[in-house]
Amino acid sequence: MARAPLVLLLAGGLFAAEFSPSEYLGYVKFLSSPEMRGRATGSPELEKAASFIREQFRSMKLKPLAGDSYYQDFEVTTSARLGKQNTMSYWSGGRKTTLKVQQDFVPLNLSSAGRISGEVVFAGYGITAPEYNYDDYAGLDAKDKIVLVLRHEPQEFDEKSVFEGKVYTAHAQIFSKAANAKMHGAKAVLLINDASAHPNDTDQLDKFGATSGPANAGIEFAQVKTELADKWLALGGKNLAAIEASIDKDLHPQSLALPSTLTLELDVDIKRELKTVHNVGAYLPGETSEYAIIGAHYDHLGLGEQFSLAPSLAGTVHPGADDNASGTAGVLELAHWFSKQPKRQRGILFLTFAGEELGLLGSSYYANHPVLPIENAVAMINMDMIGRIRDHKVYVGGVGTGTSFPGLLKDATARHDFQADITERGGYGSSDHTSFTAKHVPVLFFFSGLHADYHKPSDTWDKIDAPDAVRLLDLIADVTDHLTDGSARPQYVRVVEVQPAGEVASHTGTVSGYGPDFGSIPDFTEIPNGVRFADVRPGSPAAKAGLKAGDILTEFDGKRIQNLYDFTYALRAKKPGQEVLVKVLRGTETIEAKVLLTARK
Repeated sequence: MARAPLVLLLAGGLFAAEFSPSEYLGYVKFLSSPEMRGRATGSPELEKAASFIREQFRSMKLKPLAGDSYYQDFEVTTSARLGKQNTMSYWSGGRKTTLKVQQDFVPLNLSSAGRISGEVVFAGYGITAPEYNYDDYAGLDAKDKIVLVLRHEPQEFDEKSVFEGKVYTAHAQIFSKAANAKMHGAKAVLLINDASAHPNDTDQLDKFGATSGPANAGIEFAQVKTELADKWLALGGKNLAAIEASIDKDLHPQSLALPSTLTLELDVDIKRELKTVHNVGAYLPGETSEYAIIGAHYDHLGLGEQFSLAPSLAGTVHPGADDNASGTAGVLELAHWFSKQPKRQRGILFLTFAGEELGLLGSSYYANHPVLPIENAVAMINMDMIGRIRDHKVYVGGVGTGTSFPGLLKDATARHDFQADITERGGYGSSDHTSFTAKHVPVLFFFSGLHADYHKPSDTWDKIDAPDAVRLLDLIADVTDHLTDGSARPQYVRVVEVQPAGEVASHTGTVSGYGPDFGSIPDFTEIPNGVRFADVRPGSPAAKAGLKAGDILTEFDGKRIQNLYDFTYALRAKKPGQEVLVKVLRGTETIEAKVLLTARK
């Protein structure tokens, strides 16, 4: 979740709305019930959730989002599955050996589909880390080769290691290894378990679908059994355990080209499913065409898969009671209350988004395809995880994005007998308000904080604090009431981020080593080739180079950029003060620009 800059210390006081804790909890219980199976985007259960939300809006006699429909449809790549033609074989000494899928090898879900063949090189851990003076590819010709790499990173249990010991760096991520292999011209990557570092682990192949990263990394990528890799290395007179020990001893890479008598053939057959999903919304008209937006995402992780923070429990239901049945229930409660009030000067658009857990897909789609004119939106209020208020604190982001927000929040919290510690910060982060900040809509992001059950099967409805959640809804209703009563419209303010958002995909987990500042805010929606900028921060390196919102980055320092992970990896390899040549697609025109990278603030 995004870091939130405002802390409200809950005391007493109620807004006249008087929301029902039991009704609120009823919504949460339905959405996070075992029967809803975690509401994964594209699942039948998400369709049930969408239908439920639609019927609630209809019962409130709210106007449908578009025409006579409460749905805004959009397509997403929701999942991948293995096809029937996954094959792998190798030739050695004139003899062909055919391997068995899911027994000897398995493609990873981020792999490209295709057929390749070629010679093999061993590239250690597949890491290029100039900040640690370590490069497995130094002196190794990987161009048009199949690269064999170890999982994780060197010295992973050494607290004194430059690789930060017990905390994995970004270089240990599988998508980083894919990006680095592409940067060095490899045609495919084969992953092997680092058995010496994990002697008590069995040499298991990963379950297909469990690997985090882009939907398509742009390179064929599979995992093979360690015993196979040992056979191949033996052809070059090497032993895998000895190689691992040697690298761990002095961090000197042990990469090598395997004998040309060894060649591999790999055919990866992955079927990616494209499904239609829905944002669900309703409109309460006001006297004018202006309106406020109240939103939350209603999807979650389904059975966990690659996004679970309890990997051993992947495959079990991740209910998502707090994330984000709690926010969705808040939208429904607020819609119910406002639907019974006298007509306001400004309207209210109630929106619930699909695809947030896959990268803000629903909110990004709406912001780029608004049903109501986006320029008429006076503010967007986002609720993401509001059900577990602890120590009487709730966080609110985006306070600095609207000219009237600091005073509005100060007055509202005083009326509700709240103590407020207001810090004005920007509106970018890892939830749906980001999509509207990029369109210059002032945003407020309400969030009760992370907890040990985040993205785990233990995020269940019985842990929701409904009384405190509805007290927060009282405050949000008060703020919304002010935004829609005809008071002066808040003007959007670009706010300098304390830690610039942009280059690192926030849904990939916690990694370190983000590199220098570039200054772009990514559109998290994956496109076939490149990274679209949702926004470019004023005064940033990208802005000074003339880059703009809507540009699609296709090349960075001579390296092809296919997705946000490629961009992250390429940027991390640079240092502040370096100038890089980039190419962006602006409409149909390719534009080159030189970007002088700076240090992150």
